[in-house]
Amino acid sequence: MKPHVLLIFRTRFEESMAMLRGIAHFERTHHFWTAFHDDEARSESDPRWLASKHWDGVISRHTTAPLVRDCAERGIPLVDLNDVELYAGVPKIRPDNVGIGHLGAEHFIERGFQKFGFSGFSNTSWSCERRDGFVEAVRLAGRECMVFDVSYPGGVSPFWDEEQIAKLARWMKPLPKPIAIMACNDMRALQVIGAAHASGILVPEEVAILGANNDTIRCDLADPALSSVAPNAFQSGFRAANMLREMLSGRRPTDLDQRVEPIGVVTRHSTDVLAVEDRNVVSALSFIREEACRGINVEQVLQHAHVSRSQLERKFRQHIGRSPQSEIRRVQLRKIRELLLETDFPLKRIAELTGFEHMEYMCVLFKRLTGESPGVFRATMQDKSLVGAGAGKNA
Repeated sequence: MKPHVLLIFRTRFEESMAMLRGIAHFERTHHFWTAFHDDEARSESDPRWLASKHWDGVISRHTTAPLVRDCAERGIPLVDLNDVELYAGVPKIRPDNVGIGHLGAEHFIERGFQKFGFSGFSNTSWSCERRDGFVEAVRLAGRECMVFDVSYPGGVSPFWDEEQIAKLARWMKPLPKPIAIMACNDMRALQVIGAAHASGILVPEEVAILGANNDTIRCDLADPALSSVAPNAFQSGFRAANMLREMLSGRRPTDLDQRVEPIGVVTRHSTDVLAVEDRNVVSALSFIREEACRGINVEQVLQHAHVSRSQLERKFRQHIGRSPQSEIRRVQLRKIRELLLETDFPLKRIAELTGFEHMEYMCVLFKRLTGESPGVFRATMQDKSLVGAGAGKNA
């Protein structure tokens, strides 16, 4: 008979869903157990859940002291995926938070930033580890980092959120610009973006903002869309499943605190910039980012930046290595790619949404800049997606 395994994961969290996919992938390849998913994590505090059935093992993203105690009393092997301190004797798999901080700093350093900041929570170990990794990497590059940490109350309310935005605005306003700020997670990064807006600070031209966890809904709802360090939650789930199998086979894990390296930085608008101190260039870049897909031309950029064409051309070449016209096309091209990948809009509609009066010209330009037509690009990416899904099913 297959072992019965209890999975404690609240599915409203995107990271939990990725972990569950890793666990499911392990199960498909090994056919090892029968799983029950507690998607409201009720068993973390209600001992009746463990008593209601014979469980051979538990994997939990929401591990608590009562759950640890109840599993120990019943002799049930438990694998903990919660990113908090270790429970004695309970194997844990969690993100490499120092590595997440390192990746964030490297992302900014590659973009030429010289000034750095970090904001997180002083009373959570995972945030402090991410902060320490970020600060360490910045200092290794010969720079200093300004830190603004607060105590996290354990939950978010509109009142606390507004209070934090006000405090962050007071911290950010006098900081030297341009500056790169990493937040401990995406929720905190949204507060940093809110503080920038409240202070009249341009994102990303004056302050580039990076989150962590890559909660795609939060990131896409941000204005501008939020770049984020993506942990490898899928791998965490897969490792947890393998660890539980070993425990059920009688083998005791030798490493009770395993760290999983992050995947990398998912770049969106909030860091899609090079560090530039020239105000004319900053103003022009901000205008292009906001208006490129409405069909603007260089003359309109000049009016907004209050500079002559020759001056702006020279400054763009000096600071970002391309012309204002090329920057307009770059922003349009990025949006075309996004719409081809994420929607089934016809090309005519995509042309309208990216500032092209004629679909045919958009297609010619796309092929000239990428080497393939929009239709071929979309079909190729869809084929890759299907191949990836098939590989997952058959592995």
